[in-house]
Order: sequence, then structure tokens, then C-alpha cells
Amino acid sequence: MCQGLVREDCTLEVGRAVAAEMPGRARPHALGGLLGERRMLTHDVAAFEMTLDRPLDFEAGQFVLVSVPGIAGARAYSMVNFDRLSFVIKQKPGGAVSEWLFGGGVEGARLALVGPLGHAIFRPDACKHVLCVAGGSGIAGMMSILSRGCRGGYFNAYDGHVFFGVRTERDVFFLEELEMFRVESLERLRVTVALSDQDVPEMLGRRYPAFTFVRGLVHAVAAEAMKDHFANVRAYAAGPPPMVDAALRWLLREARLKPDDIRYDKFS
Repeated sequence: MCQGLVREDCTLEVGRAVAAEMPGRARPHALGGLLGERRMLTHDVAAFEMTLDRPLDFEAGQFVLVSVPGIAGARAYSMVNFDRLSFVIKQKPGGAVSEWLFGGGVEGARLALVGPLGHAIFRPDACKHVLCVAGGSGIAGMMSILSRGCRGGYFNAYDGHVFFGVRTERDVFFLEELEMFRVESLERLRVTVALSDQDVPEMLGRRYPAFTFVRGLVHAVAAEAMKDHFANVRAYAAGPPPMVDAALRWLLREARLKPDDIRYDKFS
């Protein structure tokens, strides 16, 4: 539905099967909160936290709709952590909300939220290896999934593969956090960072020797690296629509994963 635009009055019907899959504690509702301090991660990506009026239960991998006073329309942001509301937001020229957030002086502003939403969630009872393919700020929901998995000891029994794609070195973030997850997972979490527009600087490899750094489009890098390694895998993809669409094609056609083992979110 987030990819559609309603042009006239319509009626939406939600099937019983969909409603039955939603845990009672994770059903969406409206609430409010105060915007916390901004922490810059790169030149155009920042992390924000919110203090809510009341607790919000949500699953790792879900998102909320955020409304800013005076700006029409809500924006969807995935939670970075599974136990508190923290978001990663990329500044987009001409984007009303992102320009407002990056403009400064917004700490303490009251925002309205609706959530949690989304079915690209992590289920510890799935008992499958985890594959995460993320482009840019699409890594947000993946961090929530990895945090939940590490906290519960999930990677003691199952492998994790993370493919994180950005344009250049200056667009990379969350490497320290990913290294922490790798250590917490008893090194069963493997991290690959793909740079699409730049050759890999030697410094990155020296600073993070346990990571793999390559040049290329992240979905293509993941497809090549994961050949013959799709047994008992559940895949998550998030990022720009072209990247996600390309990832979905090879996950279905080449990896031959079942649709139920593919979860995705598009960030346009």
C-alpha cells in the first residue's frame, strides 16, 4: 500500500488471515512523543530517538508512520533497535520532513506516530539462517533484527549474512555496531560492505579486518557471495525500490526461496 496513491474514495478490505497473523501486542495505534537529539552518522544521514508518551510494543523489523506538525503527510521510518524508538533518516533535497529534521532546533518537538506497522519482521522461532541485504538507510530495520537476534542468542545456532550497500566510503555508517553484533554472534555473523561508486579504500579493510569490502551493487554482490548457500535461509531486503526489486528477482529465480522466506521494505 505504501507504493500506491489513492485518487478517489475507496474501500479497503483486510482479510481475516492477515488480521489473525498480527499479535495482539503489536497491533497499530496512534500515540505521540518528543523528538530527541540528532546524531549525525554521515554527511547526510542522522540518527534520531524519540521519547514516547507511553510504551510501544513492536517486532524487530517493523516501522511507524511519523507526522510533523505543519507538514502534510506521514513518513514511514523503521526502528533501528527492537527495544526502543531510534530511527535512521537520510536527508533528501526538497524533502519537507528531512529538511525540517536536518534544519536544527527541532529537539523536543512533539510528533504524532501510528504503529507499529510492517510484516518484514524477525521471528526467532523460524529456526533459519538470516540473510540481510540493505541499501543505504534500509539498514535500519536490519539493525533491529540483528539486535534482537544477538540479544536472544539466536546466532548461537544459526548463521547471519549481512550485505550493506552504499555509494562511497563517506556514506558508510554503523560499522562499529555491526562489528559489535559480529562479536556477540560468536562470529557467526558475516558482514560484507559494497561500494557502488568507488573502489574500496585500503583503510577500510585495515580498520575492519573481519569484514569483506567490495565494489559493486549490493544485490549483485550478495547474489554472487551466497551461491549454493540458500538452504534453510530467510532473507530480508530493504532500501531503494530498484535495489529491492533486483534482490527479489534473484531470491525468487536463482535462490528459489519460498515467498514466505522473503521479507522486504522499499524506501523511495
